[in-house]
Amino acid sequence: MEYRRDPPGAQSQPRGPRAAFLWSERFRTRSYGSNHPLAIPRVALTFDLVASYGGFAPGEIVEARQATAEELGWFHDWDYLEAFARADAEQRVDPQCRETYGLGTLENPYFRDFYTVPAIAAGASIQAAEFLLGGRIAFNPAGGMHHARPGAAQGFCYLNDPALAILRLRREGLRVLYVDIDAHHGDGVEAAFRDDPEVLTLSLHMDTGYAYPFAAGTFEDQGSAAGGFTTLNVPLPRGVHDAEYELIFDAAWTPALERFRPDAVVLQAGADALYLDPLARLNLSTQGFLAVAAKILGSAPRHADGTPRLMVTGGGGYHLLGVARAWAGLWALLAGRDLPEAIPPAGQAALRATGWDLDEDEPYFSALFQSRLDAPSDAPVRPEIRALAGRIASHRLFQRG
Repeated sequence: MEYRRDPPGAQSQPRGPRAAFLWSERFRTRSYGSNHPLAIPRVALTFDLVASYGGFAPGEIVEARQATAEELGWFHDWDYLEAFARADAEQRVDPQCRETYGLGTLENPYFRDFYTVPAIAAGASIQAAEFLLGGRIAFNPAGGMHHARPGAAQGFCYLNDPALAILRLRREGLRVLYVDIDAHHGDGVEAAFRDDPEVLTLSLHMDTGYAYPFAAGTFEDQGSAAGGFTTLNVPLPRGVHDAEYELIFDAAWTPALERFRPDAVVLQAGADALYLDPLARLNLSTQGFLAVAAKILGSAPRHADGTPRLMVTGGGGYHLLGVARAWAGLWALLAGRDLPEAIPPAGQAALRATGWDLDEDEPYFSALFQSRLDAPSDAPVRPEIRALAGRIASHRLFQRG
């Protein structure tokens, strides 16, 4: 397939290494309080696990910067941003702010620096988009907050960094394919671009009948805008495993690329589809997760020198050890680096130092500290999965005419 040439100025930045890992020591800050599914050091543990392998080359670690208010205003309402910053400064959320903006709730709680840390994560996704424009792949594991709305926090998400990254690419005229493999529907990003025919949102997620955000993300909701359809939703039944996920992904991904012909790909790589995850009901192994990422990496549009026009964010994922193992492998793919299956002693020590014991009675638990991969699965593909894969071909996006 041929894609558009690099946009004007895309080669103006020095290339440096192939990939960039967006990082800040502020990502070690304990966020979301003490009793929340995201009150776990996922990004810091990923960083430490990669470092234990010697998995960073010079120039690959890039300091994440805080997004400016002007940048956040590309997507978010000013009154929301002002209320958010004010609550952070006052170290409290008043009842009206909580009711109007969804801040300070059980879902999106107050914590120290609860404006600053999300704003750094949002800035990192804008940086990742700029690295893409400059010819490098970039990974922001602190990003992927795909539920946030322009005027409200929602679904553990305060600032919608994937939408901001896409808007940065759109400012350069790029046609963007957003692919979301989080176990939960990327509703905030879909809503942001459902009227833009230059953005296609592809989301594979748990069936909306039993998963957040419940009411959105059905196959029938295909979005529309002048000149095309903007949404491809693939709700997945419970228990989808590696072979089933691959079949469904292939049915959606390859024709979407060929039909939509993007200039760039934004991947939201939430890791809550792993079988380990306590908040999801899917059954992917780490290998299955990485196989999907490898397909996206291998088929994304290219710069003139062959580098994929791809940026990647994190997303959901609530099993601390599972997320770190999956994202460490994802970084290795993006950087073009092989990591041994066995976790080095320093990595094992970092994993054990977290004190994670949620599933310590499970037979697989000890292996989580020893290997970054999981036991292979040979489960058969169910008939309903084959039917779903066939149904994807009926999506209006794929109809000629």
